[in-house]
Amino acid sequence: MSLQLRVYVPDHPLIKHWLAIARDLNTPTPLFKTAMKELGKWLTYEASRYWLPTLEAAVQTPLAPAPATLIHPQAQIVAVPILRAGLSLLDGAQEAITTSSVYHLGYQRNEETLAAESYFNNLPEQFDPETRLLLLDPMLATGGTIMAAMEEVTKRGVDPNNIRIVAIVAAPPALQALSKVYEGLQIYTAIIDQELNDQSYIVPGLGDAGDRCFGTN
Repeated sequence: MSLQLRVYVPDHPLIKHWLAIARDLNTPTPLFKTAMKELGKWLTYEASRYWLPTLEAAVQTPLAPAPATLIHPQAQIVAVPILRAGLSLLDGAQEAITTSSVYHLGYQRNEETLAAESYFNNLPEQFDPETRLLLLDPMLATGGTIMAAMEEVTKRGVDPNNIRIVAIVAAPPALQALSKVYEGLQIYTAIIDQELNDQSYIVPGLGDAGDRCFGTN
């Protein structure tokens, strides 16, 4: 795998706890949604470290002036959840950082070819060159969906160095596919599982994140 691709698996007890809840077959839909929201929040917190544009300023405390660091008021911070399952991470991500915009990409898997097929895209024609973009996709399995999403956002002017992917479970095929194309890209995931089954689902994974979040089969 290219050393240019940086994959972070934060060693945090809250991330480990909520991952265990999300993995559990017996977790009911409402609790699964809570787990995904929490994972979205804590992984976004980790992803935003040293990434957000800041402004050095000063504030007046009740006692004296004090130096301060603020998120730059003109920062373009965009979240792009990949439908459907990416929606489960969005609320948590926005609890961690306030985004200026939210756009959506929708993909579904062709069960015969296993290829990702787009059914919704409301991205703008062009992003500001300084845009920080948070790409939310719970499962990085074969890499088909995340590669299609990366192509869409980068051809609209987003620098891969300014993109952070937040996932819950990642597998080597997706990470290898990304590493061959995108230098400087950073991925934050709760865990890396090593296997895919014959249907290209991650094993042990957590099942179909979209179905489990929305209570569908």
